[in-house]
Amino acid sequence: MDEMKLFGKWSLKGIEVKDPGLKRYINLKPMLVPKSSGRLSKYQFYKSKMNIVERLITHLMVPGHRGKKHLLTSDRVTGKYYKTYKIVKQAFELIEKQTKKNPVEVFVRAVENAALREEIAAYQLGGIIVRRAVVTSPQRRVDLALRHIAQAAYRKSFGKKKKMYEALAEEIIGAYNNDPSKSDAIREKERIEKEAEGAR
Repeated sequence: MDEMKLFGKWSLKGIEVKDPGLKRYINLKPMLVPKSSGRLSKYQFYKSKMNIVERLITHLMVPGHRGKKHLLTSDRVTGKYYKTYKIVKQAFELIEKQTKKNPVEVFVRAVENAALREEIAAYQLGGIIVRRAVVTSPQRRVDLALRHIAQAAYRKSFGKKKKMYEALAEEIIGAYNNDPSKSDAIREKERIEKEAEGAR
């Protein structure tokens, strides 16, 4: 029986999640087309059963959304699954060309590197707001890493000559190399962790 490869090109066999805390939350189940058609969105934590590449594609459909509002308009990709699917496929082809490695493995390492470990939680104590460092849950670590990668890539290409797939490939490679000068996701992770360190 022929092996099922992602996008018909890249094998998911032999790719391991090295971060023990994220093993249960990064799904690398072999599939041809990363699309579950919303079957896993019925319950809150079922998204962990969704292929990690499909989760990146869905994050790319609202890349301008930050906080409680859209800082950059996402109308060019909102709801357009095939468009974001093509962006990810082209980005993976570029990653393979530049790194000579399996782009899915490069992406998994990028997510692991961009997953923050600590963040700030604010709560009210009497009449004041207290900020305290808290350990980030594994599910949220993956969610935030994907969000930061998608938003950073969109910012780098929005209103610029750089294509979206080029910006995404650059962001993933920067996160894979754990380089804050090339990856906004790594820079954001370091900023939040430094803030949390000061609030301990």
